[in-house]
Amino acid sequence: MSGILYGVGVGPGDPELMTLKAVRMIRETEVIAVPGADAKETVAYKIAVQAAPELADKELLSIYMPMTHDPQELEENHKKGAKALEEVLDQGRDIVFLTLGDPTIYSTFSYLQRRVEEDGYKTALVSGITSFCAAAARTNQPLVEWNQTLHIVPAVHRLGDTPDAEGNYVFMKSGKKMKQVKDILRETGKQVSMVENCGMETEHVYRSVEEIPDDAGYYSLIIAKDAENEK
Repeated sequence: MSGILYGVGVGPGDPELMTLKAVRMIRETEVIAVPGADAKETVAYKIAVQAAPELADKELLSIYMPMTHDPQELEENHKKGAKALEEVLDQGRDIVFLTLGDPTIYSTFSYLQRRVEEDGYKTALVSGITSFCAAAARTNQPLVEWNQTLHIVPAVHRLGDTPDAEGNYVFMKSGKKMKQVKDILRETGKQVSMVENCGMETEHVYRSVEEIPDDAGYYSLIIAKDAENEK
């Protein structure tokens, strides 16, 4: 019988925000897969090992997932990653695949999950705290109240879409396009805050568009709320 592939969210960065279930599964599973060329150098590993020190002694499987928009390169690496996972699953061993935040939100794991399932293997997801919920908590504000709408936008892919719909916005993956994102946000009149590297030692909190640096890092999350919704 083949093993099961589990996509396990490790939260946004603070190891104390990992779930009890995530920690237990890491402790109980022999093989831990991590998205990156060198497992121990990945952000997901560095978060998880603080909450589950046993991870340091586990069998680690590095799954290279390049940050590129080249469809051919993505396709090739997704195939290689799925094959590496399936070789372990064929041994009847389960795999815990660590992913930042929650595995259902713009996760690299979803590409591998789809391929592995198509090849006849079982998968399961273990939810983790999302980056936008953690960022809202860090800035001490609700994301939405009463009947408000929340829009979650992958800014690097949807930069051309003007955020003119009613409601509050979360902009994820804004780092490489930060200057353009800031220009758009200035025109909306929304109240803007941003958390860079939420929950990590290098965390920075910004309370306005003007405070946000143009060269902010990859793990930068922006919350833009209708002005009348602010306290």
